[in-house]
Amino acid sequence: MQNTTGGPLGSSQGATPASGSSGQRVLVVDDDARLRRTLALNLRARGYVAELADTGEAALRVSAAHHPDVILLDLGLPTMDGLEVIAGIRGWSSVPIIVLSARDVEAYKVRALDLGADDYLTKPFGMDELFARIRAATRRAVIHQPDPVVTTPHFIIDLAAKRVLRDDREVHLTPLQWQIVEVLVRNQGRLVGYEQLLREVWGPNYQTETNYLRVFMTQIRKRLEPEAGKPRYFLTEPGMGYRFTIPE
Repeated sequence: MQNTTGGPLGSSQGATPASGSSGQRVLVVDDDARLRRTLALNLRARGYVAELADTGEAALRVSAAHHPDVILLDLGLPTMDGLEVIAGIRGWSSVPIIVLSARDVEAYKVRALDLGADDYLTKPFGMDELFARIRAATRRAVIHQPDPVVTTPHFIIDLAAKRVLRDDREVHLTPLQWQIVEVLVRNQGRLVGYEQLLREVWGPNYQTETNYLRVFMTQIRKRLEPEAGKPRYFLTEPGMGYRFTIPE
């Protein structure tokens, strides 16, 4: 395999999108530094954005923070096995996972697929075959529907542009504030439990830190609600979670 210098673990390696990739983000999870660098080089050459992780724990953090379009995952990771990573990610995400492993044993393949992996490629493999599998995995993923624009009497939320307008002026939201708003708006009218919201915004290791949510919801209401102390849109369901609604 060709060797090249890669970026730090968890960093984004950008390039001009090539035909078919559209700048899709691929998370490479492998403790072999040489293979990570080789995959990063090949991904960039084909117009993908590469995220790199060398442990299962790092993979969970990066996937929660950057929401990759595809994950390439080795099973033989230190401290946390790749099978545990699959189970952890599947607890909150349907991102396509392609296993890249030297374990050419049927039992491992069956276990990985049963846990939610989308494909299994045995090392060593050819780059052309790998990228064909990446393309196939992204085609099989849920078809993306156009993001709606949600209009209320006091503000407009453009999910595609990831912005909020109030009185024809853009409201500044931090990335975490936006993620909370986006999850609630996409579930308009439905209760989103504390655990679900923490999992979708902060990742699978954060399911009890409801104090985080209280602080961020206070900030969001100050920016968007006509009266922060008497919310109309971002409602609290005591002891359960939050709900976004547009009153009639």
